[in-house]
Amino acid sequence: MALRDFRGTIGITVKDSVPDWTAPTTRPDAPNVLVILLDDTGFGNLGCYGSTIDTPNMDALAANGLRYSNFHVTPLCSPTRASLLTGRNHHAVGIATITTFGDNGYPNQRGRITRHAATLAEMLGEEGFATFALGKWHLNPTEHNSAAGPHDEWPLNRGFDRFYGFLPGATDQFHPELTYDNHPVYPPKTPEEGYHLTEDLVDHAIEFVDDLKAIQPDTPFFMYFATGAMHYPHQAPKAYIDKYRSRFDEGWDVLRQRYFERQVELGIIPPRTRLAPANPGVQPWEALKPNERRFVCRLQEAWAGFLEHTDAEIGRLVGHLDAMGVLNDTLVILTADNGTSQNGGPFGVMNAGPSGARNATRSGLTLGETIGRPQPEEDFDAIGEKLDDIGGPKSNSDIPWGWSQVGNTPLKWYKQDTHGGGVRVPMIVRYPRQIEDAGAVRGQFHYVTDIAPTILEILDVEPKSSYRGYDQMPIAGTSLAYTFGDGNCPTRKPIQHFEMLGKRGLWHDGWKAVSRHEPDEDYDKEQWELYDLDRDFSETNDLAASEPDRLRKMIDMWWVQAGRHGVLPLDDRHGWRRGPGRDTLAYRFVPPMAHVPRTQSPALGRGNWSLAADIEVPDAAT
Repeated sequence: MALRDFRGTIGITVKDSVPDWTAPTTRPDAPNVLVILLDDTGFGNLGCYGSTIDTPNMDALAANGLRYSNFHVTPLCSPTRASLLTGRNHHAVGIATITTFGDNGYPNQRGRITRHAATLAEMLGEEGFATFALGKWHLNPTEHNSAAGPHDEWPLNRGFDRFYGFLPGATDQFHPELTYDNHPVYPPKTPEEGYHLTEDLVDHAIEFVDDLKAIQPDTPFFMYFATGAMHYPHQAPKAYIDKYRSRFDEGWDVLRQRYFERQVELGIIPPRTRLAPANPGVQPWEALKPNERRFVCRLQEAWAGFLEHTDAEIGRLVGHLDAMGVLNDTLVILTADNGTSQNGGPFGVMNAGPSGARNATRSGLTLGETIGRPQPEEDFDAIGEKLDDIGGPKSNSDIPWGWSQVGNTPLKWYKQDTHGGGVRVPMIVRYPRQIEDAGAVRGQFHYVTDIAPTILEILDVEPKSSYRGYDQMPIAGTSLAYTFGDGNCPTRKPIQHFEMLGKRGLWHDGWKAVSRHEPDEDYDKEQWELYDLDRDFSETNDLAASEPDRLRKMIDMWWVQAGRHGVLPLDDRHGWRRGPGRDTLAYRFVPPMAHVPRTQSPALGRGNWSLAADIEVPDAAT
């Protein structure tokens, strides 16, 4: 306690002094909060949103809660995470795009969340909540991911009491780069011994809760559980993948139509919805050769097994809370950071690199220059003998556009895009204290910035004007708690802008203006589209030509919102804005070193290099 906060009196000795003990903040009647964030999971990927993949545990959350059909996020992972945790728009807090791209020299992309935007963990920690983060972080500069730090943007320095997961945007599910609190650790067992990252995350989530409740049973918790799934690599225990063998042999055209019909039957989309046309570059299934079909089906089988395994582990976590008797006193929110990805390219890949970097050396590009580019095509004849490796420790697979399009049914385009396929995702809310019509669907428009104010309203927490000595910017989101009790009322969300790598969009009063910008394209000449989302769920009827005045007004509104929320300057570059790597000609790594980030590793994509190593081979090695 600082001396200025002391409320007693100080004499010469304790006998003539009056002590002061500040009672800790407690909220014994407050609910717990569990936020589950899936990665790269499209609107149609869950069973309760139309998929034929088995997701019984997430479906059960929906059956005992609400499904949202008009919930939106940013088109990329770091920005969505920043907005979810702060309740502010992502440019405004310094995360215009993924933190992997670094600092562009402007306030909208510093690669870290500004201290003027406290996270939910920072806000709730001061209200007596225990705070836990598990899984993917991806909210600090990539060059800070090593054991050397700095650690100021790691979870424990952004309000979380405990962390177990990984710092970068993706990791291997069998051999992850793990961080425990503030230090790197190795997995507790090997894949041969049954290790998988999602299971490990749930083990630690359960451990964190058990540790808390054993000692402080009345202390509520906020848990942010961000899986590595469904980002590539798509890896799962073999039994889960084998279950889906031949389940996708009908092809993506048939499956997409089936998902669409199921969505109508489930009431998750309006009956008048039209299935968006196939995205450019997605070949008709009948045009694929037999060896191409075999390969892409195996990729999707691994994806499906990965999702069902993730569902099973979410069920294990939720089941543990139920067994403890705290589930019905827990607000559960499950959603995704963006739609399914386009990084796999037209045919998918057996071994994807970091967002397109697998063949950086071959192409002569640096890693940063390859991020966001489609993966190179596979040699389908040569890969035939390795099909059984897909989904296991020897594969780093990513699905093709055709299957990604199925996951985004009935919408168009993908992750990175501001069209529906990139930004409209599932959201499930379970909260028996306030939700009476369990299993219902809510259609009000809402956005990822609305999650934080919803949680704060449910917990009756008024955000402070300052946290940790930093004045706070206003929370931009609109609480959606009003929808818990009324499914028919209009949305309270007035307006929402979108921007990602130059692609823009604006929602206002049921209408959406959107553009699909290409790198280096003239912003003044790009084509904007206009959709009446209240009548055109899947953005298939472009009204730009028939409603030019409305479109012009919405474009003007976009510029106003962009200025208000720190979107500018527009930046359509894919890759690092500033090279953060070490300026050195030699690197020396001493065992047992762990987790050297790419930006601090030798760049081997160009020029000549040599490697010298002392290797100890165990006697049992083969």
